[in-house]
Formats: sequence, structure tokens, C-alpha cells
Amino acid sequence: MKTERLDFLADNPFYTKRFAWHVGRRCRQSSVRDVAKEFKLDWQTVKALDKQYMAEQLKRAGLTGPKAIGIDEISIRKGHTYRIVVSDLIRKRPIWFGGEDRSEASMTMFYEALGPRKSAGIRLAVMDMWKPFRTATQAHAPQAAILFDKFHIMAHLGKALDAVRKAEYARLSGKDRRFIKGQKYTLLSHRENLSLDGKAALKQLLAANKRLNIAYLLKESFGQLWGYQREGWARRFFDNWRKSLRWQRLKPYEKFAELIERHWDGIAAHCRPENKVSLGFVEGLNNKIRVIQRRAYGLRDEEYLRLKVLTCMLPEL
Repeated sequence: MKTERLDFLADNPFYTKRFAWHVGRRCRQSSVRDVAKEFKLDWQTVKALDKQYMAEQLKRAGLTGPKAIGIDEISIRKGHTYRIVVSDLIRKRPIWFGGEDRSEASMTMFYEALGPRKSAGIRLAVMDMWKPFRTATQAHAPQAAILFDKFHIMAHLGKALDAVRKAEYARLSGKDRRFIKGQKYTLLSHRENLSLDGKAALKQLLAANKRLNIAYLLKESFGQLWGYQREGWARRFFDNWRKSLRWQRLKPYEKFAELIERHWDGIAAHCRPENKVSLGFVEGLNNKIRVIQRRAYGLRDEEYLRLKVLTCMLPEL
């Protein structure tokens, strides 16, 4: 007996590809459970049709050699279980999801999958200050300039500011604490993102506590570093910023300055015109991945998560 393959059928022969693509498009905005309820299908059937849709998206998109890559890790479950996500920063799409953790061996898996020829075409690698990522990149793409992601760097500075806030709260007592209590996000947010009440609370907090006021102003001024076009000017700014920490008794800031000093090469790389690339995409992708993880909560199919991440920036079929 001969079984004939009909091109218009999906992998599940009860449904056409046209219907599978329709289900896949719906799953881009809704959870599998909601789509299953909408079409009165079993959720496993919907997931299988969605996986076929995403596999076709990846097939049509292909994998061309990236010139600038962004490297980040995401936590896929509790217990420090990580996977690495690599993005093409020029085409603005994730191109690899994998590894077993965030080790050098896992990062090497990306370069092995990409191949020596395409790895040799990478001119820029943007990452956080995690050493295994840097070591693997230097070993497999030594020609690439390494740029440390400014969002991660500013996050370290935000943690330093929060550590100062906690230290001040512990040092003070009674009524002096009332200006600090519950103001963590007011202090860490950009001033322009605060409501009128938030701006008033921030003004009151900074007026009431001199050390927090100094720490806040130092954090805000550090952002000027990214605007310099020459490394010498950037270095002069950082040296002056670091000198301003003297006699301020801001230990978390001193540790942050030491961190910047140790990773200066990857920070100074921001000044070079050839390294100018939009990093807003990386933050946008991270937000998208968090939404995907919330929608897929309870699904332990890692391959499904991988397909979701790799196709989240691709056009619909």
C-alpha cells in the first residue's frame, strides 16, 4: 500500500497547513490554552500546530552570517537554570537559543553551530561583563570587538545606589527613616518616568538625606559616559567621577568603580564610531521573552520555548 503525501496538509493530517498557519498566528498573541479554547481543540494539538508554524518561519528566514551579535542569558526555571540567547543586532532577531548553563562550554556551542567561516565575519559582540562569554568569544571570534552592554552596567550602578539606601535606612532610626522607607523604585527610576507624586517624594528624600542625595547625583551623572566620541575624553570623565567618591563613604560606589576599571576596554569600545549599534533592541527582546515565559507558564517543553524565542521577531507567515 502506498501513502501519498499531500503538500497542503500539516504534519497532523487532520488539518491543512493554512489552518496550522492561522493557529500559529493566533499563538503569537495568545497562550496555547486560550487558542485551544477558541478553536475547541486539545491544547497539545494547538501546540503541535504552533511548533510546525514556527519551524516553517525559521526555515524561510534562514541563518546568514551575523556582523554584530548580542549575547545574554535567560533563566528558564528556578534553581539558576540558564540558557544563552544570541541575537543578530543588525537584523534585529534572535538567531540562537541553547547551551546547558551560562558557562564558557555552553557559549562555545553557539560558535560551533555557527561555524568558523561565519564566526570569522563577526565584527562586534555585545554582552554583559560575564567572563565565560568574553573568553569564548575571544577564542572563536578573536577579530570581534567586545562591547559591554550599558544597560547591564547601569543595573550594577542601580544596585550600588540601592545598597547605599539600605545602609542609610539601617543607620538611621525613628522619624529619620520615614523619608527612605518604601522609596526604592522612586530612587532607582529615571526622573522623567516618575509621576508628580513620585517626583515630589524624590525631592523630599534627597533634601532629607545628604548621602543619598550625593549618591543619586553621582548615578545620574555617570550616564554622561556613553555620550563621549573619544576614549581619552571618556577616560578623563571616569577618572574625575571616581575622584569625586573620595571622602563620601560610599563603599558600594567604590566597588562599582573598581568593576568599571577591570572592564574598561569593553566600556571604552562605546566611543568608537564603528561600534555604534542600537542596544534598545536587546532590552525590547528581553521584555518579549519575559512575556513569552509568562504565557508558557507550566509548559516544560524547552524546544517550544526555543522556537518561541527564535521566532518572536520574525514576520508572520
